[in-house]
Amino acid sequence: MHTTPIPDAGAPGEVAAAARRGSQDSRRATARGRTIRRLPETLVNRIAAGEVIERPAAAVKELVENAIDAGATRIDVALRDGGVSLITVLDDGQGMAREELVLAIERHATSKLPEDDLSQIDTLGFRGEALPSIGAVSRLAITSRPRGQEQAWRIEVIGGRVAEPVPAGLNPGTQVAVRDLFFATPARLKFLKEPRTELAHAVDAVERLAMAHPAIAFSIAEEGRPARRYAAAAGDLFDARLSRLSAILGRDFAANALKIEAERAGMRLLGHAGVPTFNRATAQQQYLFVNGRPVRDRLLGGAVRAAYQDFLARDRHPVVALFLEIDPRMVDVNVHPAKAEVRFRDSGVVRGLIVGALRQALMAAGHQASTTVAGQALNAFRPGGPIGGAAVMHASGALREELAQWQGPPGAPGSAPALPGLGTVPAANVAAPAADERMLAFPLGAARAQLHGTYILAQTADGIVIVDQHAAHERLVYERMKRALAESGVARQVLLIPEVVELGEAAAERLLARLGELKELGLVIDRFGRGAVAVREVPALLGKVDVKGLVRDLAEEIAELDGHLALKEKLEEVCGTMACHGSVRAGRALNAEEMNALLRQMEATPHSGQCNHGRPTYVALKLADIERLFGRR
Repeated sequence: MHTTPIPDAGAPGEVAAAARRGSQDSRRATARGRTIRRLPETLVNRIAAGEVIERPAAAVKELVENAIDAGATRIDVALRDGGVSLITVLDDGQGMAREELVLAIERHATSKLPEDDLSQIDTLGFRGEALPSIGAVSRLAITSRPRGQEQAWRIEVIGGRVAEPVPAGLNPGTQVAVRDLFFATPARLKFLKEPRTELAHAVDAVERLAMAHPAIAFSIAEEGRPARRYAAAAGDLFDARLSRLSAILGRDFAANALKIEAERAGMRLLGHAGVPTFNRATAQQQYLFVNGRPVRDRLLGGAVRAAYQDFLARDRHPVVALFLEIDPRMVDVNVHPAKAEVRFRDSGVVRGLIVGALRQALMAAGHQASTTVAGQALNAFRPGGPIGGAAVMHASGALREELAQWQGPPGAPGSAPALPGLGTVPAANVAAPAADERMLAFPLGAARAQLHGTYILAQTADGIVIVDQHAAHERLVYERMKRALAESGVARQVLLIPEVVELGEAAAERLLARLGELKELGLVIDRFGRGAVAVREVPALLGKVDVKGLVRDLAEEIAELDGHLALKEKLEEVCGTMACHGSVRAGRALNAEEMNALLRQMEATPHSGQCNHGRPTYVALKLADIERLFGRR
């Protein structure tokens, strides 16, 4: 007898999976039977709002941009619960009449494209999406009075539903009030951070716009907190911007900022950039603007990293505020509804302009480093002062002027004998005590002692200087390596007995694959069995060097580099590793001639105020500050 088998019902999980597949198949079949239709206007606006208004800070940014475009000279922002409960933006701009109010809350209605030309955008806003998007997800009220008219009008939009305008009272200008943001899309509220975080984002958005428009007065108030106020800055553009940047970033930024000004191919770059030792753990304090528009652009951020990579460790970031002025037809700002991204027609020229301008400013700074170090060093000595804080040196304008008079090439009059790797200079100038006294006039003074085998204590005409001998020498060796490589290649020194270094197969193969490039850098190696290399020549300027440590570090360095890039394209990392191993180490005793040689070479070498990782190489303390510590002043 033939029996039909009964299918096995399977485990409960298999049954559930089968049910889900059946449900999905059912939905697909139903979807295929549906017809295309227009979405309701309220739903369209809420979808658009999801792109434009992602958090309270986005709404604040859009409203402040509208105020700037309206010609305001004063903009006041107030927030409650980080902007979720309430956002108000009041300005004294040109205002809107009743008819314009009605149009302003319609999607893609704007006054900012008179010729309908998206290639010629000279305002911050232009898409006509902000107000209808905000109105679609909140309780929006706009009150406005045009200049020259006696009557103000008020219009409300609640969850996309528009009420008729009504008369209201207001001084010339516009006030926008946004209540209960995202009440119409409650799911979005679940993705917001706590009010303190949302407030920080909103304040950052306003401050970025305030940096770009120093002639406008701004205030930011949050319920229960004192208002932040930024007065309109007067004077020329550079002075006004630096005044505004100082108000927002602090006076330390102004004291440590290098002026940036460059032009190329019809583009102009202005702004200020901090010296390398004035750095931060994140890139949050890098402010980039294109035609007055704050942007977060990978190209611009990458250009800043490239300009500073010679001076900072990879986990440190410079503080900069750069303003790029460019023909609107050469940049596309219509990339994303948030308008924070841009595309350049010739990105290579833009990158070159930024990198070149920053490097030129850093080169002109000589051995200047951050002024905040001396203050922190002095605080460490005061009762209750912070101990172990990051040190940053003091370099006044007078010191920089002195430096310009004393800087010169190695071997110039007044130079002292060199340490290995510092070059050859005559020793006669430091042999006698009289010559030592004359050295007090040098910016870094005359060496008086070596402390703990690590720090050089020098006396200047009006204070003292403490030098980290390893950090300082590392920068000097590094700069000489780069210069030698660029001019004629690095001279090599043959080892009498080749040094064999065990690395492991993968690391050894990485080094052996770059034999030619390593040879240009002064390092000659060969294969020596499995997983090992023999070092036959090393860069001569490194002097006595830990060959095994150098080769192992280089192998790790190459592993981190992009395998498709030539080592010469990543010269800074490789030379930096070599310079570190070739520098005079902490703990090595130096005589007076060697210490003075190091000081003179620092004065003659650009960027010697910081080592290759962005740390200061010396701290300078004025005699007046020291006397205050002991109550003499």
